[in-house]
Amino acid sequence: MRTKLALLVATALTVTVSVAVPAFTAGTAQAQSVPAGYDPAYAKIIEAANQEGALSIYSATDAAAVSELLKGFEALYPKVKLEYADQNSTEMYNRFISEAAANTGTTDLMWSSAMDLQMKLVNDGYAQSYASPESKSIPDWANYKNEAFGTTAEPIVFAYNKRVVPAADVPKTHADLAKLLAEKPDAYKGKVTSYDPERSGVGFLYITQDVQANKNTWDLVKAMGQTGVKLYTSSGAMIERLTSGEHTIGYNMIGSYVYERQHKDPESLGIVLPSDYTIVMSRIAFIPKGAKHPNAARLFLDYLLSKQGQQAMQARYMGSIRTDLASANPTAGVPESTLRPIHVGPELLTYLDQVKRLKFLKDWQKALQGK
Repeated sequence: MRTKLALLVATALTVTVSVAVPAFTAGTAQAQSVPAGYDPAYAKIIEAANQEGALSIYSATDAAAVSELLKGFEALYPKVKLEYADQNSTEMYNRFISEAAANTGTTDLMWSSAMDLQMKLVNDGYAQSYASPESKSIPDWANYKNEAFGTTAEPIVFAYNKRVVPAADVPKTHADLAKLLAEKPDAYKGKVTSYDPERSGVGFLYITQDVQANKNTWDLVKAMGQTGVKLYTSSGAMIERLTSGEHTIGYNMIGSYVYERQHKDPESLGIVLPSDYTIVMSRIAFIPKGAKHPNAARLFLDYLLSKQGQQAMQARYMGSIRTDLASANPTAGVPESTLRPIHVGPELLTYLDQVKRLKFLKDWQKALQGK
């Protein structure tokens, strides 16, 4: 099963760029003592991590988006040299599988928004269990057997160009969007954009979540097909074209990236959290069994889930999963009944079955063609 899935999502590894975060010197930072509220025995993990002296992270999150988070960790633990490799989620998955198969050790921490691929690795036995001291502050849906942890709460949104889309056309629900495109296919010809589920792991995840949440999703896909929807593999490409006016409506966009861009360009970019339901995704982290520096990985995972780490991500519009920080999230004020968090668990594996995946993608293509 592992081999089939690896071949399915990619056939070759892609060279990635490792971003080395400059280490703080002893003169500018001191190693942190046991965090407040932790068991004093945690000092042994810190000591062991300092002895390991290194930490490797594979991530699907751009290094620039979490630069302050990474600097904050190094300020706390200056003796741990951090190497952060950001890459496409499917590239990351296949790189890990290849290294695990070679049995020479793997990266120390896997962190990705492709929740289903992360859970596939966990379900196949690649993750080690770790009871984080921060577990008590996160919801049950974000912790799977102390092996996989959701680290953010990010809404999946509609985005639109405020200069071009009339206020009356701005969709408030998925049904509104389907109706708009069905009634005005010429006005929005070539103007709608979304992820390509055949080439994007997160795009596939979000559209399959839509189908599970809303039986009328295929009507929306048909309407997008009528307009000649333009499909991409990255949020960045879609956001650039939305702000330029080349496209005017974006479907199933990762909210944190859109909010970040809206902050820089508030006159151009608008955001809608659909009022019928809003999917909330999370970037899953786990520590591999083959981690060469497992204690350093435990420090980083705890830091990710801590108030300090969560606030660093909130500053970049990645909502916190902590119950004591939720009031500062993009979803604050949204009725809880409309939020649909993607649970960290084996149910994410449904559409990774090769037969089900291929059938789903065939249905996707038929709907785009209006069949």
